[in-house]
Amino acid sequence: MSGKQTRRRFLQVAGVGAAVSLTQAGSSFGRDRRPRGQERTQGRRAGKRLFELGLASYTLRKFKLDETLAMTKQLGLKYICFKSFHLPLESTEAEIKEVVAKVKEAGLALYGGGVISMKKEADVHRAFDYAKAAGMKVIVGVPKYELLPLVNEKVQEYDIKVAIHNHGPGDKNYPTPASAYERIKDLDRRIGLCHDIGHTMRAGVDPVESTRKFADRLLDVHMKDVSAATAKGHGVEVGRGVIDVPNFLATLLRIRYSGIVAFEYEKDAEDPLAGLAESVGYVRGVLAAIS
Repeated sequence: MSGKQTRRRFLQVAGVGAAVSLTQAGSSFGRDRRPRGQERTQGRRAGKRLFELGLASYTLRKFKLDETLAMTKQLGLKYICFKSFHLPLESTEAEIKEVVAKVKEAGLALYGGGVISMKKEADVHRAFDYAKAAGMKVIVGVPKYELLPLVNEKVQEYDIKVAIHNHGPGDKNYPTPASAYERIKDLDRRIGLCHDIGHTMRAGVDPVESTRKFADRLLDVHMKDVSAATAKGHGVEVGRGVIDVPNFLATLLRIRYSGIVAFEYEKDAEDPLAGLAESVGYVRGVLAAIS
């Protein structure tokens, strides 16, 4: 199914979901709100949803911490993964605790940090100390190949997961989930993947197939959509691009994915709220129709 066909198919439920997002309502809808004919979509028998929706704070990279927390809450998202814009890697333990307290006060959960680059040993040590101080459960990272043995040691010492993020055709190390999986398949199972479905699509790889194939190491998801399945593809509102989002979400249900699906909306950096709300509403609408 093409991106345009997929969008038409679910536009009505997505519109309802967007309205719910902006009024801070819950993420599920009653069955009576489904458009006629969608009660038996392909994902209907996929199973109970185990994952939660959240935000990768890179989305709000132009905004200060307090604004970021307020907008996340406005969208009805509870879980957030901080990019260093909102919690600098060089923060002291006291500074980290102060930020964590603000997150809790906002009613949110700081589940992870990233994307964090690890180019030398000191970067690995700092990332784990940072995550531990903040109570993060996962580091979304990009470690150099030669640092993977050290990362393996650290996940065993700290019991903090590391989800390796794929960055698409311009990434020489981890362009796709497959390239990351090949490097980590024999390491501790707490080292897995942060599947950025937009970058996977830009690399010309089907995100749905990658999700099925590497389900055993899927630790985090960056939810987005892109304009084309090429390196020139750019970010668009979820549902407006070429990714078969309903099929992808149905696949997450089938594999019983239990992590976070974090929106990373890269378009409209200066004024992202409308497009982000549309994206959140679209995904909620699709989930209402298929689960």
